This record gives sequence, structure tokens and C-alpha cells, in this order.
Amino acid sequence: MSFYTPEIQNPGQNLALRPGIEQTVPAINLGALIGRIEEAISEETAAIRTDIDFDIKASNARKSRYLYELTRALKGAREGSVPAEHRDGLIRLRDKLADNEAAIRAHLSAVNEVATLMQNVIQHAENDGTYSAGEFGYGR
Repeated sequence: MSFYTPEIQNPGQNLALRPGIEQTVPAINLGALIGRIEEAISEETAAIRTDIDFDIKASNARKSRYLYELTRALKGAREGSVPAEHRDGLIRLRDKLADNEAAIRAHLSAVNEVATLMQNVIQHAENDGTYSAGEFGYGR
């Protein structure tokens, strides 16, 4: 005998697929979640621009968790079912993500430039004749 019921084992799962159940975005914590994500993105953007010891790996892990939470909160929601206050928050979040992306791209560009400079210095040091085949009589 099984007492398994989908509502108890998987609460909220596939509500949008059940007849007669209107799926809307739950107002519960969505505003707070958007606020936390905005704060995390703003902190990361500022840190990328100013903090040489910023832990980007930890920040990426935090953003991944928030993306998962946001995806779960919006799962099954239709575009028109998001309350206006949350739509405004999502628009602000999108703008902050664009700024964050620009900061990350600038950081990666700087890292690439430094790596290219280091590569050129290493190649120049290797080609200064110190270790050439001619120095050891092999190139004659």
C-alpha cells in the first residue's frame, strides 16, 4: 500500500499543467530574491573594478545559486503573471547584469593583455641567443 501523492512528495511541481490551477509568480520572497541578486551583482561589479584579491570563483558560485533560486521562483510563470513591482526589479537586475558583463569583459581583456605581454617577454628571453644551437656548436 502506497501513500504517495504528488502534492505531498513534490509540492508545487507541475502546477501549471494541472487543470484549473492558474500559475502565477508567487510574491513570496521574489522581491527579496531579486534584491539579493542585485546586491550580489553590484558588489561583484565594484570588486572586479577595485579589489585585486577578489574571489571571482566564490562570486560565480553565489550567482549560480541565485540563478537557480530565481529560475525556481519563476518556473511555470507566464510573462504577464509577474507583478509590476517585480517586473521593475527584473529590469533593474538586467541593467546591473549588463554593467557586470562589461566589467567582466574589461577584466578578461586586461588579463589577456597581461598574458600576451608575459608570453612576449618569455619568447624574447628564449630567443636572445643564450640557448641557441649556435652557442653549443650544433648550428655550424
